[in-house]
Amino acid sequence: MINKIRLAIVGATGVVGRTILKVLEEENLPIDEYVLFASRKSRNTKLSFMNKEYSVNELNSNSFDSGFDFAIFSAGADIAKKYAPIANENGCVVIDNSSAFRMDAGVPLVVPEVNSEDINIDCGIIANPNCSTIQAVVILKPLDLKYKIKRIVYWNAPIWVDIK
Repeated sequence: MINKIRLAIVGATGVVGRTILKVLEEENLPIDEYVLFASRKSRNTKLSFMNKEYSVNELNSNSFDSGFDFAIFSAGADIAKKYAPIANENGCVVIDNSSAFRMDAGVPLVVPEVNSEDINIDCGIIANPNCSTIQAVVILKPLDLKYKIKRIVYWNAPIWVDIK
């Protein structure tokens, strides 16, 4: 028997959520079922995706009871902190796009082009850095492999970030 893959998209009606749907459509991954979630105000919104019309479900504490294999969260840190553990407790691997778990030492911070092997760390939640960090580390990875970078200083007025 082949297991069917179920994927939840949390924050599907937001800008990033819609971009996630667009990328998933372009990649046409072997996913058998998609379920879209968003806030109460977006409940029953219709989204066209994968040549099908989807009705958006309201995210709540019972949303993951039906069993999902994966969930992509793109609804902000507060939502992720509240619902990602619930999804995970129900056997779902969460990929979180917010800042909720980025600094959590027990959650792998993954950029697939840089450290995809960390996806295998079994904690049930995978975080990703913010968009500007992702762009930087993708470029820095081959430079580090060749030259062994010891220190990088980012400057973005009015904040200095010194990465050692």
